[in-house]
Amino acid sequence: MFKKTIAFGLLAAVAFGLASCAQKPSPHLIRISVPDQKMLVFEHGVEVARYDVSTSKFGVGDRPGSYETPLGELEVKEKIGAGQPLGMKFKSRPTGEIVRPNTPGRDPIVSRILWLRGLEAQNRRAYERGIYIHGTAEEWSIGTPASYGCIRMRSHDIMQLFDRIGEGTRVEITDNHFPAELLEGSGESPPAEHYTMAPKPPTPAMAPTPAPVPAKHVMARPSGTGPTPIPAVQGRPSASTSTSLPKLG
Repeated sequence: MFKKTIAFGLLAAVAFGLASCAQKPSPHLIRISVPDQKMLVFEHGVEVARYDVSTSKFGVGDRPGSYETPLGELEVKEKIGAGQPLGMKFKSRPTGEIVRPNTPGRDPIVSRILWLRGLEAQNRRAYERGIYIHGTAEEWSIGTPASYGCIRMRSHDIMQLFDRIGEGTRVEITDNHFPAELLEGSGESPPAEHYTMAPKPPTPAMAPTPAPVPAKHVMARPSGTGPTPIPAVQGRPSASTSTSLPKLG
């Protein structure tokens, strides 16, 4: 009887340990509207922040080499850049160079990186393509589709978002509009579960913008935690053959 009591106690302790190690659901939700070029952030279903963003100049999708922004449900898989100053330039890791906003001729990844992983068939390549939410030095382009697949933000905005949310936060990217009354500020923001996205109106057919030839080099993990290689990211095309992270859009 004594042995059975000990065994039961050990099993209970193991079960408790496993439960405590399980990742708790994130209280946050990020929604991004491609036609509106805006991001809304929710906490426990209530809007707590909104930002202007920049998605891909090549449209939406998840094809390899397309430089498109993927749609659907994703999650924040990794957070990179904690503790770095505003404007820090990233390649395989922080470079030590600070790039001021709108510096002529400069378009690196700066400040913070939220690396996204797709959760659906339509965006399953997002992580290996290197689709990020990240800071950009070209802040003048925010509010227009100007990236090479990633979601660009102003440095101040991405640093605020980075500090607010955690890994595992769900990200929804849609090709529909947010409610007009919400964007115009003529109504209170409804809870996240009550959102109805207005369909994007049809647009005249246009010749697609040709995508650049993707880079074929391999990058090192930008977190600086080790030499583990990652596939070439879906970033700004570059003729460089180095192992550094290319400039993303």
